[in-house]
Amino acid sequence: MPELPEVESARAAIERAGLRRRIADVDDTDSWECRPHAPGEIRDVLVGRMLTGAFRRGKSMWCETSGVGRARTPGPVLGLHLGMSGRILITSPRGDLTEGGDWVGGRYGEGGSAPERKPVWDRFTLTFTDGGTLRLFDKRRLGRVRLDPDLSALGPDAEQVGADELAARVSRSRAPVKARLLDQSVIAGVGNLLADETLWQARLSPQRPADELSAAELATLHESLHEATRAAIEHGDVHTGEVIEFRGRGRHCPRCGAEMQTATVGGRTTWWCPQEQR
Repeated sequence: MPELPEVESARAAIERAGLRRRIADVDDTDSWECRPHAPGEIRDVLVGRMLTGAFRRGKSMWCETSGVGRARTPGPVLGLHLGMSGRILITSPRGDLTEGGDWVGGRYGEGGSAPERKPVWDRFTLTFTDGGTLRLFDKRRLGRVRLDPDLSALGPDAEQVGADELAARVSRSRAPVKARLLDQSVIAGVGNLLADETLWQARLSPQRPADELSAAELATLHESLHEATRAAIEHGDVHTGEVIEFRGRGRHCPRCGAEMQTATVGGRTTWWCPQEQR
């Protein structure tokens, strides 16, 4: 599933190539991806507007829209969720492609016209008056498009959260620290891989009860979370983390050489170094 860094790459793609372009048409006919809106409902309110800003908290992304014509009153907020494997594909009037989202990793190819990117997998499309488009490509059909999404249940963004707030939120439960990191109401944006990378960097066992972490360990956790998140954003996805390729049977910690250990923590398959992560 796309985690914070992949969603940030999609947001950045929209910011680079999708803003201030007048919307001429909208294909919102995929009633599953666009639920609870009926086909045509999103189109009716977006045609004639422009996307004016692209924003993100955790794994959730949204765009603000302009008024219509000379109207200064902003339009509705357009929420875009990538689901398990979604990508945002934006074409210029000349057909140049800007994209971001789920790690391609050889699964879907590079480029919006690749044969394995069938048009039927474009679940939502904005067509601009200049002839370009913004598409939500979602082969698995698990993304969501909705107007004025409710973000009230999300905790603070993992990239932005301060040390004191992270410590207070994570430590108020006896649940394993990894489970606390994965809880989007506690911290928004951390998925399975980013959690494993963060805890490996912090040298903390994912099974440690969160309320038993010392102040120094919580400070280290905060530093490691920010470092892991920023590195993944810089390199484009969480799969570039230092320990990610070593998550597997018979593989060894890249720092000390100990064989990696696995268990289910917080409902997710988890890998850690039993020698260093305590």
